[in-house]
Amino acid sequence: MPKDSYLVGLIGSGIGPSLSPALHEREADRQGLRYLYRLIDIEVLGVPPEEVGDLVRAARDLGFDGLNITHPCKQEVIPHLDALAPQAEALGAVNTVVFEEDGRAVGHNTDVTGFAASFARGLPDAPLERVVQLGAGGAGAAVAHATLTLGAERVTVVDAMPERSCGLADSLNRHFGEGRALAATPDRLAELLAGADGLVHATPTGMAAHPGLPFPAGLLHPGLWVAEVVYRPLETELLRTARALGCATLDGGGMAVFQAVDAFRLFTGREPDSARMLADIAELAGAVTAPK
Repeated sequence: MPKDSYLVGLIGSGIGPSLSPALHEREADRQGLRYLYRLIDIEVLGVPPEEVGDLVRAARDLGFDGLNITHPCKQEVIPHLDALAPQAEALGAVNTVVFEEDGRAVGHNTDVTGFAASFARGLPDAPLERVVQLGAGGAGAAVAHATLTLGAERVTVVDAMPERSCGLADSLNRHFGEGRALAATPDRLAELLAGADGLVHATPTGMAAHPGLPFPAGLLHPGLWVAEVVYRPLETELLRTARALGCATLDGGGMAVFQAVDAFRLFTGREPDSARMLADIAELAGAVTAPK
């Protein structure tokens, strides 16, 4: 039987502006739960990502029910967990850790379903023949899986670290079939975007702690849709620039909500109300999450 009191947290770097605490706590309040969501910022603590295992163990010892995991720890945390849910194992990235009654720490990934639900809601008619994705980290693995699950014909993964883009493309091809994913280096971004239907941006650039554009604005063109993973702020410089050119855009708010919906369910065993949580993030961020 579900409890009525929960302690959860978020581990990541530069997470002070995160809306996750408010999203979770507001929904918990409406369900009559005592629910405390704490931020565990490795930047503030002076802890490197490689030591995330110590924080996970400390949280378990302190009686936490679970943790969300964000940049740059989604992959670093895996060796420190007792088990992985199938989707997290396939992705090689974890964004949710549940401490089970027997003390085991089990890793899940709710970013895949979160991005897919947001995309289907916000860009339902977007062409998906040729998609370029910038970023092959923890979030990148999830959104690439989601994009191919949504029916993308081919995703080209671009990352400054070739081993990451190649590794992700290989993993995607094993899972979805040969030729569905390609790897490329940033110096090819101009030619790739020129012939693409859409761009998925999955790097930290644009976050409050990492402002700016991930590439020169001149590479964007009106025939491109642009989907953002960053949600704080909801309107990143990339989205603002893309909208000014007439691109269809999708901010990261929907993904943030739908992954939180799934995480809340994992932590509590209760069904959250996604419509209420979408309204929450629009209010909290001071902007509507629907594409403009």
